[in-house]
Amino acid sequence: MDWFTAPDYWLGRLLFQRSLAALYLVAFLGAALQFRALIGERGMLPVPRFVERVPFRRSPSVFHHHYSDRFFAVWAWAGCAVSVALVAGLDSLLPLWAGLVMWLVPWAMYLSIVNVGQTWYAFGWESLLLEVGFLAVFLGNDEVAPPVVVLFLLRWVLFRVEFGAGLIKLRGDECWRRLTCLDHHHETQPMPGPLSWFFHHLPKPLHRVEVAANHVTQLVVPFLLFTPQPIATAAASLMILTQLWLVLSGNFSWLNWITIVLALSAVDFGAAAPDTPDAPLWYSIVVLAVAALVLWLSYHPVRNMISRRQVMNRSFDPLHLVNTYGAFGSVSRVRYEVVVEGTADDVPREDSRWREYEFKGKPGDPRRWPRQFAPYHLRLDWLMWFAALSPAYAGSWFGAMMERLLENDRDTLRLLRRSPFPADAPPRYVRARLFRYRYTTWRELRETGACWERTYVREFMPPTRLATSPARTS
Repeated sequence: MDWFTAPDYWLGRLLFQRSLAALYLVAFLGAALQFRALIGERGMLPVPRFVERVPFRRSPSVFHHHYSDRFFAVWAWAGCAVSVALVAGLDSLLPLWAGLVMWLVPWAMYLSIVNVGQTWYAFGWESLLLEVGFLAVFLGNDEVAPPVVVLFLLRWVLFRVEFGAGLIKLRGDECWRRLTCLDHHHETQPMPGPLSWFFHHLPKPLHRVEVAANHVTQLVVPFLLFTPQPIATAAASLMILTQLWLVLSGNFSWLNWITIVLALSAVDFGAAAPDTPDAPLWYSIVVLAVAALVLWLSYHPVRNMISRRQVMNRSFDPLHLVNTYGAFGSVSRVRYEVVVEGTADDVPREDSRWREYEFKGKPGDPRRWPRQFAPYHLRLDWLMWFAALSPAYAGSWFGAMMERLLENDRDTLRLLRRSPFPADAPPRYVRARLFRYRYTTWRELRETGACWERTYVREFMPPTRLATSPARTS
């Protein structure tokens, strides 16, 4: 069946598969290094407690059948190992059916993690990785040229990612329609990067151009993905350039990177594939059946996308096979940060020596310049940004985090850049205060060396201690 495969896309498939495997590696690595404090047996939102109240059919996961921290660690590190093997191209050395199974493994393993990850994994890029990872299973290996149907399904995902994000901006904050959102976004985004300060200080007319270009890229260019070459390649290339611009301007986990990976699958690199046999009949039947399933499951995401009440980042099935996406339907005008502090004083007073905990990615010390972490995802830092928007976002886990700080819990402290207290002398009290942060001006930066200026707003959590304080070493 000559129509079934597209030999000219073999290089695009190769780049797509190896890049996707690298993102799987980042995701599993983040899970392995952060899970104990977040969802472990003594975590802020423990998996055992979650699986007790949520049935398997609503959230399929291997951890419904068994959970221990050791088992989760083995699971996550095994996911890293499979990802490394895929990056190295082991699937290309296997028979076609075995290559498909090998790509199915990281998808199923990461699905088990996401489905018990609760609020720590409630981000659009988690579902996007699973949706793209599921389609990658059926792209085949060196025994067959890339199936046209799967290539178009990947473009369908890319279309929904971009077009959905464009629609939610137009329907949301008026600053997107007035082309003024970037006057605020680089300063108020969840986790600024090392260049975000400079992006914020670009001339306002350039910000207007950026927003207008974004609208074109998200609302017009996606339709060109389904046109003949070389137009489709030009459209995908423009999306890649736009995403690279976003990579430079902030830390958005692997959202930008997986969008780039998707766009690579639409690029015609003009290199003919090595001679490959026709696709086996069983493979053609499986691919067409998957395509029919994806189109059927697309009904609710499409209905949501065209609805005036469009919602962002929603999964409509427990396997995350077809989802809806979108980001920054509204943009904050003011940045708030929750600053967490502790004191060793037996009686907490305002003039006590309160020492600040330093997080890895979120703004804290005004003189500390932001670092680049994406595509790695600092889950606690991201949730701290949401907590600053509203205490409701932190209601399920913030108290548990403060309790762990009072205990000098090793796993929780590993999520931070630095604790101000020695391991054998935890604080007697901790508190949280809300500050307003703003970028300094060029002049203030030269004079003070600080990229942020912060102003106290109000108390976020009053001084708190353990009911029974742990033994202290003199």
